[in-house]
Amino acid sequence: MGRAFEFRKARKMKRWSAMSKAFTRIGKDIVMAVKEGGPDPNSNARLRAVIQNAKSVNMPKDNVERAIKRASDKSLGDFKEVLFEGYAPHGIAILVETATDNNTRTVANVRSYFNKCNGSLGTSGSVEFMFDHTCNFRIPAEGLDPEELELELIDFGAEEVFVDDDGILIYAPFQNFGDIQKELETRELEILSSGFERIPQVTKELNEEEAADVEKLLEKLEEDDDVQNVYHTMQE
Repeated sequence: MGRAFEFRKARKMKRWSAMSKAFTRIGKDIVMAVKEGGPDPNSNARLRAVIQNAKSVNMPKDNVERAIKRASDKSLGDFKEVLFEGYAPHGIAILVETATDNNTRTVANVRSYFNKCNGSLGTSGSVEFMFDHTCNFRIPAEGLDPEELELELIDFGAEEVFVDDDGILIYAPFQNFGDIQKELETRELEILSSGFERIPQVTKELNEEEAADVEKLLEKLEEDDDVQNVYHTMQE
């Protein structure tokens, strides 16, 4: 198995934020998708993907519909995606994906977390190159041969296809998201969820005490409402 498989396995074993945080993230994703491509999921591929993700975490349909309606209001402020880069203690590279309607607040908060935990906030491009920006899709495994599917999807950019408890996972470079989504929909394969992840090219093993230092920073970042995802190079 490749790095995407190992990354997914480690992420599944890791504790996840509360379900309410997942709903907050998806709510912001809906706003950004509607602002970008309109409120009709039939003509807005990004919104279709977000709605699939909402279903995968059991977000109530009413919540989704309210979020779409609210996002269609022209008076509603937009969320901007901002990427922060830096280092935790012991040389661990950190990438922080945020969605914010107040960049000044978000910058101040993220900087304070790094400072309080003996880390350092870096400049744009300082650590992003250490991660592969990928897209992923999860589909039901019933009736499908993963190896055969992988061979068929290579032409659309797929790099790893494997099975886990959640179904068949398909990984590809970030820029191939649209091509793979379109092909899966053409084949009428149900997309259970989809998204983007940044997989570290190399990870660093820390002892228990060093890992605890890094975890302090990760926890502070993950608890912030403006933070969507946090990635790092610490071996899990």
